[in-house]
Amino acid sequence: MDLPDISIVETDGLVFLRGQPNRAREPVDEASLRALLAEFADAGCVLDDSAIATAVQHCNGRPDPFAIQVAQRYDAQIHVRIAKDDMVAEISIAAACGGRVATVGDIIQALTQAGVLFGIDDTAMLHACDQGACSATRIAVGTMPQDGVDAWFEELIPHTADRAPKVDENGLIDYREHGAIEVVSAGMPLMRRHPATMGNPGRTVRGRTLTAKPGRDEPFASQLVGAHCDASDPNLLVATQTGQPVRISGGVMVEPVLQVAEVNMASGNIHFEGSVQVKGDVVAGMTVQASGDILVAGMVDGGVLEAGGDIRIAGGVIAHAKLHASGAIQAKFAQGVQIQAGTVLAIADMAMDCQLTSLNQILIGAENPGKARLVGGSATAMMLVSVPLLGSSKATVTKVSVGSNSELMARYAALEKRIAQEKETEESLEKLIKQVMVNKDPKGMLPRIQASRQHAIQVWGQSLAEKRELEAQIAFALTAKIVVGTAVEGAVDMSFGNHATRIRKEYPSGTFALDPAELVVSFADAMGRTTLLT
Repeated sequence: MDLPDISIVETDGLVFLRGQPNRAREPVDEASLRALLAEFADAGCVLDDSAIATAVQHCNGRPDPFAIQVAQRYDAQIHVRIAKDDMVAEISIAAACGGRVATVGDIIQALTQAGVLFGIDDTAMLHACDQGACSATRIAVGTMPQDGVDAWFEELIPHTADRAPKVDENGLIDYREHGAIEVVSAGMPLMRRHPATMGNPGRTVRGRTLTAKPGRDEPFASQLVGAHCDASDPNLLVATQTGQPVRISGGVMVEPVLQVAEVNMASGNIHFEGSVQVKGDVVAGMTVQASGDILVAGMVDGGVLEAGGDIRIAGGVIAHAKLHASGAIQAKFAQGVQIQAGTVLAIADMAMDCQLTSLNQILIGAENPGKARLVGGSATAMMLVSVPLLGSSKATVTKVSVGSNSELMARYAALEKRIAQEKETEESLEKLIKQVMVNKDPKGMLPRIQASRQHAIQVWGQSLAEKRELEAQIAFALTAKIVVGTAVEGAVDMSFGNHATRIRKEYPSGTFALDPAELVVSFADAMGRTTLLT
């Protein structure tokens, strides 16, 4: 468009309209000025509407030359934002208005000026350029350090006995029934150690290295009986003798296994460092003592069994037999016997007139849930007694006690006595310090006495922490339960810690427990309906 004596000029992105007075020129309107601007600059420029209106007036009436800014070009503007932790960088691009669009080079320059050196996403850059504008687009991401993995041990024998049973969140030991003793021979692989890893460092978008925490390494346990590291592979544990593999912390040891046909007068009593496998019975008057497990394929008829590990009896236990194991004990049935298990006591069928004790749980009737029964005698466990039928109308009182642990209470009593002695020692040292200070410490003993008192305070504090832990365990024992799968019959006396109740009527299947609010025994049936027992 030709408008005499009117021109458009641009300086540093600023667009000016210049005019000279011309009486012969037709009047100028806003549309004609906008058309002139459109010929000079593309529509991307930002027009100043009020300036254009003023320019129309100047063109039509101003007697002297003039110049007025009527538009402006804007290049794309790039803003970089970095998160406070330097792990993420974002860009925002304000679109160009008649000016230069953002290029990949522009973005890289902006990132470099902001200090972003690592983790730049090329695809995100190209996409932002293609779009011409964006808001808070993630353009760079740092990498977090990956801490190393602790050393761990892979068992290569599928049925290794475990001397350290695991306790779940309910305080119950995960009980798994085992069959025959697993036997390995010399040279067999037992366990592989997977060493700790160092981890991988991370980096922020600014390029700062983030240190990874190395995993905690743990070697095989020292002096593993019957096992050692392979000569060509220090992370492989192999057996050095024939015997039973036993899992311990940090390794597997191989206990010797003694096999006998039967324990009777002909064989004599058995005292063995390892595990004992009896293919027949253990008869009355005979004793079997083993540092490992004892496995009896027949019955225990009045004998005495003591094991440092588990006791597993395929048949029954009768005739005033006595069993004691640091681990679990399992048998088919029991009558008139004393059984004490360190972890779990499992009777597959009937238990009648027995004294049963377990430091964790007593399980009766796993193989006969419909008819298995606990009748007469007593059953004492820390966390759980589970039985299909409890008591009998034709028998004497059956006593069941949960929530108490004689060993735990003995430890608590001994600890309280020790704490009292430690407190007395600390108080005596405090008095001695005061006496020495009054006498102005002529022999220079004060620093040593103060150090002794400080040590006594630390020991006392450790004992108090141990006491709190024991108290928590004792309190947790109050969540113990008696679970009845079918019914309660006859006379049953129950106790939950120091809280006791007498059952003299029948109950259906359900759970007996101590109500935490009322501190009385409650019964919840299979439908979840709860009744408080007086």
